[in-house]
Amino acid sequence: MIVTDASPQSLRPPPSDQDLRSLLLIRHFELALLRLFEQGAVSGTTHTCLGQEYVPVALAPLLLDEDFVFSNHRGHGHFLARHAEPYGLLAEIMGREGALCGGVGGSQHVYHRRFLSTGVQGESLPVATGVALKLAGSGALACAYVGDGTWGEGAVYEALNMAALWRLPLLVVVEHNGIAQSTPTSAQLAGTIGARAAAFSVRHHRITSTDVEEIRAELAPLVAAVRSEPAPLVAEFVTHRIGPHSKGDDTRSPAEIERARRSDWHARYAAADARKPRIFHDMRIGRAR
Repeated sequence: MIVTDASPQSLRPPPSDQDLRSLLLIRHFELALLRLFEQGAVSGTTHTCLGQEYVPVALAPLLLDEDFVFSNHRGHGHFLARHAEPYGLLAEIMGREGALCGGVGGSQHVYHRRFLSTGVQGESLPVATGVALKLAGSGALACAYVGDGTWGEGAVYEALNMAALWRLPLLVVVEHNGIAQSTPTSAQLAGTIGARAAAFSVRHHRITSTDVEEIRAELAPLVAAVRSEPAPLVAEFVTHRIGPHSKGDDTRSPAEIERARRSDWHARYAAADARKPRIFHDMRIGRAR
């Protein structure tokens, strides 16, 4: 069973127009990508971030142009929240003209303007640690996105050890959605992520909200400390993946999927923002073969 509970429903007002554009850009991009797979227009595989779009959108204003962002296999939202270039990203995934990396990186391996994604579990953290070492004292930081499943990789602990010893400006963003591909976190992760960070004397902050402004208010002083002290920080988001692991494979029970969907930011924002009913229209999650 997936153990992450539904996040409390916030009574805050809808996000700003800019945040809403970013959230919906990512949601529409991922749904369009699944439709392209259904049509047979895209080969290979892809991992969408449906339900988790608010994480990189909330972080976007806290990251500077000088910062480096390291993403993972589920990285389209991370990219689009930082660089609103959906056409270049789609061209990259489809191997067409105008692609960000000439079409050789595909869905999981993108390098563009201080953004790097990888499909190799845990690979980004030691690389981000090395970049953070280079950035130390400059006021910039390295931000690495990982999932809860990545905490089974030894590279995570080697990176945290060095980042703590060398007091590096490293921000580790954990998208804890409760399932590592098809294995519930409760079946593969002993203890807690917070306790594991504490073992290296690395600061840890757990976020349960899905409200972008509330998240920023929580994280702004902590991210500022990563730059100024400097010192690493693990920011753990209790989030929910409402789409499949990759394309159409979802091993969760209908009840677990429904519980994740009840935490989706989209339904709450659509209900709260009566000004823009059309932009929330027809946002159903498709399935790919």
